[in-house]
Amino acid sequence: MKHTDVSETFAVSAQLESGDMQQIAEAGFSTVICNRPDGEEPGQPTVSAVREAAEAAGIAFHHIPVSGGEFPEVAIKAFAKVREEADGKVLAFCRTGTRSITFDALANIENATADERIGRARRAGYDLTSLRARLGE
Repeated sequence: MKHTDVSETFAVSAQLESGDMQQIAEAGFSTVICNRPDGEEPGQPTVSAVREAAEAAGIAFHHIPVSGGEFPEVAIKAFAKVREEADGKVLAFCRTGTRSITFDALANIENATADERIGRARRAGYDLTSLRARLGE
């Protein structure tokens, strides 16, 4: 299970498998957020299978799927709520990690500036400069 730390309490990852959940728990993550809809591509594990494995490993599991580059306000608020209420480290995943890091930037639970959020994403290996206008100041 490879992930990229974004902050002390948040990390992103490409697609996770059910078999990754015990290792994720051992790495100190208490919450996993899946940002992929079911059936996005062949061979992708089902959300229910990953949820079952996460819960068996003692990890809280949340499904906040988005696709097509759309990040509706209701989904951003749901993501922010999970991050704010999580008891420990949060790992969010999607196909490549880009949707998950985008959610983090849009939710902005740390009240960081747009430049700080873009810089944090860049350090994690993601380019969010195209979101600058949506991120505000």
